[in-house]
Amino acid sequence: MQNSKTLKEYRKELQESLDNEFLRNAMDKFAVAYRASRANAFKDIDEKAIIAEVADAKDHAAKNMDALYAQFKAEAEKRGVKVHLARTAAEANEIIARIARDNNCKKAIKSKSMTAEETHLNHRLEEDNVEVIETDLGEWIIQMRHEGPSHMVMPAIHLSRYQVADLFSEVTKQKQEVDIQRLVKVARRELRTHFATADMGISGANFAVAETGTIGLVTNEGNARLVTTLPRVHVALAGLDKLVPTLHDALRSLKVLPRNATGQAITSYVTWIGGANECEACVDGRKEMHIVFLDNGRRALAEDPLFSQVLRCVRCGACANVCPVYRLVGGHKMGHIYIGAIGLILTYFFHGRDKARNLVQNCINCESCKHICAGGIDLPRLIKEIRARLNEEEGMPVETTLLGKMLKNRKMFHTLLRFAKWAQKPVTGGTPYIRHLPQIFAKDHGFKALPAIADKPFRDEWETIRPRIANPKLRIALFSGCVQDFVYPEQMKAAVKVIASQNVDIDFPMDQSCCGLPVQMMGEREATIEVARQNVMAFDAARYDYIVTLCASCASHLKETYPKLLTGHPEMTTRVRQFSSKIIDFSSFVHDVLGMKSDAFKGGSNEKVAYHSSCHLCRGLGVVEQPRNLIAASGATYCKAEEEDVCCGFGGTFSAKFPELSAELLRKKLDNVEATGAGRLVADCPGCIMQLRGGMEKRGGKVKVGHVAELLAENLK
Repeated sequence: MQNSKTLKEYRKELQESLDNEFLRNAMDKFAVAYRASRANAFKDIDEKAIIAEVADAKDHAAKNMDALYAQFKAEAEKRGVKVHLARTAAEANEIIARIARDNNCKKAIKSKSMTAEETHLNHRLEEDNVEVIETDLGEWIIQMRHEGPSHMVMPAIHLSRYQVADLFSEVTKQKQEVDIQRLVKVARRELRTHFATADMGISGANFAVAETGTIGLVTNEGNARLVTTLPRVHVALAGLDKLVPTLHDALRSLKVLPRNATGQAITSYVTWIGGANECEACVDGRKEMHIVFLDNGRRALAEDPLFSQVLRCVRCGACANVCPVYRLVGGHKMGHIYIGAIGLILTYFFHGRDKARNLVQNCINCESCKHICAGGIDLPRLIKEIRARLNEEEGMPVETTLLGKMLKNRKMFHTLLRFAKWAQKPVTGGTPYIRHLPQIFAKDHGFKALPAIADKPFRDEWETIRPRIANPKLRIALFSGCVQDFVYPEQMKAAVKVIASQNVDIDFPMDQSCCGLPVQMMGEREATIEVARQNVMAFDAARYDYIVTLCASCASHLKETYPKLLTGHPEMTTRVRQFSSKIIDFSSFVHDVLGMKSDAFKGGSNEKVAYHSSCHLCRGLGVVEQPRNLIAASGATYCKAEEEDVCCGFGGTFSAKFPELSAELLRKKLDNVEATGAGRLVADCPGCIMQLRGGMEKRGGKVKVGHVAELLAENLK
């Protein structure tokens, strides 16, 4: 459970995880193995189609939550089950405590339930002197360690077998061997007595089928079947979001859940409980069974036009499995109760903004979670929206306000960048890097060299270098963003050289500015919308066949986010749609539209080139093979690096807020690149290049870092 009051405190806790060598090694191994297992599990399934079906079904259920609850209650009660509805977490706990009291229950055994973690059920029952025993192996381990789960599916993933052996030795008062199978046997032996002597069994529910009043449980250990059958009282605690209309809906989700969670086609046990079953310990031979449905804000979420999609979550934990930040720090530092990307969101709604304030900052916006979500939830967008809401509720940080005001005023922003060219001279030492930044500004950022502002921005050179094409086959406009305009104009010039060689007319509208993603990441809603409006107005999209950008992050933001940002501006609807529909990234334009192949290049260089797959290109836009094909077409030898598509650690403002995490992600990335033996590394995003080039410079590496456009321009015939 993460409870830091300030960002400074939170960063200190994050450093503790970074210093935990076992945790980082374990998370690395799991992340790599998970990707392979999941890919294998989905290989014979149309993944996108089934996820879309699950999303539609869950959306329908959320809209009909009350009706489904009423139907479930009626059907379950026909079968001897008592159904309750709790408005809050505290009310759910009181209902279950009352059931225990009314039935004189002194010991409760539990199967794994994130909803019970959400309500802090164990603590409430213990107040009434009810002994509560977790029976899921991971949950039992962390219960004895007085910890919360660090993953929704694998709660003890952060622990080593040595730590578990020490714990079991302490519990059993006997020295236990460090052997996993033996440790499992110890757990079975210790838990067996509790299964036999418990008065109450408490479970969650993965599904609650309204048409039959049946609950479904998905487990791997079999303990849930003992929990729900042996004690004389069974209580199931489930969120209202677990309601589904039919068994078919549940089975459809079941097709995705284990594959996404653990890379299994199906879990070891899928249990369906329809009514109170037989129990010899009860007077009438029938178990007393209760199902407690929890609202705790779920009904309000169902009414929210944006956040209702949160209720699609099937609690698979995959958003953590692929998150580069979770991989570094684990669930205790990237969650309060719920962890991973979905946890950053649910914490705000279920546990309050004071618990979410720091957590929600710890998202690098790499979109890995969105790319893999079993419910198709746009998790990065929701996290950014919560940042904006927190700023509106608690007041905007000074730095966010200043950046917002600056970006809204394009002329002032560009004037400041021009001034910075002169102001930086004492600290650059005549190099392209800021060499002597005062320590007050450089603290914790020494892992990379920061780039200097270019002597001349691209916009000031445009009229000089602009190609004059007599009979163009296409007309395009260039969107530069701020980094390539004022820091890396050479990348833009390289792109102009490549595109103009194919008889394309090129324009560069001067009223364009920063895409606005940095202020959106900081939660400055007003500036984000205003910058989007200004950029759309800067381009007369009807004049161009395409609007080409060399920045993957800009491309994704302009194409995918601008229409959403300007939804409340009906006067902009047509214009923003036209603008966004014409946005294309450089590699896709050169590869797919211009169709440039090896015959356009000199060939024969045989230069070894590695590639970093920028997050917003490979996941945000789904552009994967085009850059790699272009590297080969240029005559270079493409050298594939390990985990090419894992984030480099930049994330815009993320690297400023969490330099420790940024530095570690960068280290891994550069290690993988150097291992290829390549002499050059290319990417499709200036932010990534800033991170990678700065890191390579700082470590004294020999790999040259640049844009794909520069590689192509150098090798043109």
